Amino acid sequence: MTSELLQQVRVIDPVSGIDRITDVLINDGLIRFVAENISDLPNDTHINNCQGLVLGPGLVDLYSHSGEPGFEERESLLSLMQAASAGGFTRINILPDTSPSVDDPSVVAQLLQKSKKHRDISPVPHFPLPLVHVWGAITEKVTGKQMTELADLAAAGVVGFTDGQPWENFALVRRVLEYLQPLGKPVAFYCCDPELKGNGVVREGLDAIRLGLPFIPASAEASAIAALLELASPIGVPIHIMRVSTARSVELITSAKASGVPVTASTTWMHLLLDTKAVKSYDPSLRLEPPLGNSQDLAALRQGVKTGALDAIAIDHSPYTYEEKTVAFAEAPPGAIGFELALPFLWQYLVESGEWTAVELWRALSTRPAECLQQKPSAIAPGQQVEMILFDPQESWKVEKKNLYTLSTNTPWLGQQIQGRVIRTVTSDQ
Repeated sequence: MTSELLQQVRVIDPVSGIDRITDVLINDGLIRFVAENISDLPNDTHINNCQGLVLGPGLVDLYSHSGEPGFEERESLLSLMQAASAGGFTRINILPDTSPSVDDPSVVAQLLQKSKKHRDISPVPHFPLPLVHVWGAITEKVTGKQMTELADLAAAGVVGFTDGQPWENFALVRRVLEYLQPLGKPVAFYCCDPELKGNGVVREGLDAIRLGLPFIPASAEASAIAALLELASPIGVPIHIMRVSTARSVELITSAKASGVPVTASTTWMHLLLDTKAVKSYDPSLRLEPPLGNSQDLAALRQGVKTGALDAIAIDHSPYTYEEKTVAFAEAPPGAIGFELALPFLWQYLVESGEWTAVELWRALSTRPAECLQQKPSAIAPGQQVEMILFDPQESWKVEKKNLYTLSTNTPWLGQQIQGRVIRTVTSDQ
């Protein structure tokens, strides 16, 4: 790699806490200098005027769904990686609910080998493909009944363990935590009481009554989180709570952290942008699991991420075909795509509005997700490996199939003009 000077770019680095306009010199996969004005340049330096652009560490997604293997019509592994890279993600972590599920070392090897092959080819200009990690299933076929061979999966290279599904058997959860203690891998839980959830599809409240849809009480999530925290506290195994969506859940997690329980937590990007009022459109792409919260939940989630009570923002990219999603709201499978949309919308809703700083947003999308996974976060500082993205907060583009790398289009913003786009990913192996 020849030298490149990113000139007068707005550098956002959560590790050092900086947000300033500066020059950045990179060479041979390393950041050499970060200074206000770099004039002493190697002879072969390419100068890239980056005025108006934002340079930040590569984004890290905690959990998302891959169609492959089993549902390649929704999303192939290649299209998933392309969409992630185009959205600024340099590391992604695939949930185990594929078909076959990631409950056997052979499936882990298949996914990791194929992702490496795709990265070696890297067919998207300016967007080298992300590093892929795989979550191992805690139970066979992610059914919550029979534990997998956790040690074998750990040896095969899974990033951690999760089913990504609600649990009914908390005696098994306790046993899982005890078994995982010596493995030293992250373990993540999606907390929701299936009995309290019932056939609900929207958060309980006045909006649910107006919509005439079956509702899910906030206690379905909060009671399951409370039970998990009670189990985890005496065992001492660090846990991660996925898809937090209610104000009460934020309170419980905040209290547990203050008591010394080793817990981290995340919410998803769409739960930080929309609440139940958005569901009045009955758009099946807004059928999510957990459902969008009410206005109090939305405010609590935003404040929770800002203060660190919630550690990270996950994308939970969930692709479905047009036929699968074009049904009545209550019958639609839950989930929406997000890799290529999350950063632009979060920037516009939260940073441009002044509610969050750019550093706070980047920390929740990059530094903290890496730390939740026991990985070293990337940083923009001299001597660091290059793993960063260039983002243009002013670029306007239309959300439509021809402008997306993902194979699916299940998003409530389809057909809309939006502002902000990642224009380049810069990594040491590009």
